[in-house]
Amino acid sequence: MLMQSGQLIGRGGHCQLLPKLRCCKLILQSGHYFICIVVLHLFSPSKKNTHIIMGTENKLKVLICGGGNGAHCLAGLSSSNPDIETRVLTLFADEAERWSKILQTDDLTVTIVNSDGSSSEIKSKPTLVTKDPKSATTGADVIFLTVPAFAHEQYFREISPFVGDNTLLVGLPGQAGFEFQCLYMLGEKAKSCIVMSAESLPWACRILEFGRLVQILGIKETLGVSKLQGSRSKPTGSPFETIQKVLGPKPVLREIQNYIAVNLMAKSIIHPPLMYGQWRSFDGKPLKEKPLFYQGVDETQARLLSAVSDECIAIGKAIETQIPGTDMSEVIHIFDWYLTYYADQITNKSSLMTAMQTNKAYDGLTHPMKEVEGGEFVPDFGYRYTAEDVPFGLVVMKGIGQLAGVATPVMDEIITWAQGKLNQEYLVGSELSGKDVSKTRAPQRFGFRSVQQLFDV
Repeated sequence: MLMQSGQLIGRGGHCQLLPKLRCCKLILQSGHYFICIVVLHLFSPSKKNTHIIMGTENKLKVLICGGGNGAHCLAGLSSSNPDIETRVLTLFADEAERWSKILQTDDLTVTIVNSDGSSSEIKSKPTLVTKDPKSATTGADVIFLTVPAFAHEQYFREISPFVGDNTLLVGLPGQAGFEFQCLYMLGEKAKSCIVMSAESLPWACRILEFGRLVQILGIKETLGVSKLQGSRSKPTGSPFETIQKVLGPKPVLREIQNYIAVNLMAKSIIHPPLMYGQWRSFDGKPLKEKPLFYQGVDETQARLLSAVSDECIAIGKAIETQIPGTDMSEVIHIFDWYLTYYADQITNKSSLMTAMQTNKAYDGLTHPMKEVEGGEFVPDFGYRYTAEDVPFGLVVMKGIGQLAGVATPVMDEIITWAQGKLNQEYLVGSELSGKDVSKTRAPQRFGFRSVQQLFDV
């Protein structure tokens, strides 16, 4: 075992770089070889974990909005850095109260499953977990929204009065339409802020025990992030370096030159085509088992996803033609994206279908299903793969395409099927003019009527 400059190297071959060791525990495990280092925590248990601790004046103040998988993961990683004061705001039900109570006696543990079979654990505690937007938001340097896209509006409404000048607002992921909604909700205040949007979550992760344990199944090598800087904002240092400090060494952030490219590369592109491909002819008969979602992809599903990706690329090329000097080269095919972002996780890279089928980060993930009588299953179309990724994903891309004058027949086919399952109306024929467009994040909802207006923000 060798340790130097905060780097621990074990016989298992795993190397985990930590910001500093004095506020976390690290456990490496590979086969039968076990190393355990226990280091004193920066935080000690107290009766309440809802007050900002002393001595945080010079720390980077990070607010994480949400209480789900991504929020747990980010809270654990951010809290492990002694130079960061980490706060969590969760508005859902009694999550804040439950999480705060848990942290009185327990750490938040992030378990990282590495591609070589080894694993590591990072233990830490957020400074504050609360349901109060004022105490959470006041003085925050960086605000991450790690909630589903449908919840963004609620969080924007609650935190907006307390957002200060030069604040970084980061959608992790932003999902399609994030910037449209953020600018709309912040109003004049947006001119003094920086709005950033990541094209996906940095990790494949899941909560194993609420408030206590979250597991990272895979970490992306790189992550594309866009930036919209308000005309009156004066950030201290690089916003990208600030975000990288919170996330840690991986994924490496890559700046995307314009925010429309991120909208066209949002990962909400993936789920609707796979749902449609799997269930478009579903006869209502329950299944005995839950089918694999990604690793069960067939040729039809891969073809649909590829076609939607082709339509996004066509939209990007049309925008380049209509707005001279605009670089949309970041809008790449979804297959190329997989080969870039899951380079170490995919074992068969011969096609989009095989790349998804052999992506280790997707091990065991199934279709969203509801259990019915007899222990059998039917698809859950109310799950976010349809209920979120259509109105806050495909519909936004369709809206951008409509502004650019690009036909999107495959998107239209999927949206038409999905709106029937959701009992909504977004499309009328091939036009985004349905009565429920106001419930989406299509640019048309926020008053955009031309491609040029998208770049005049």
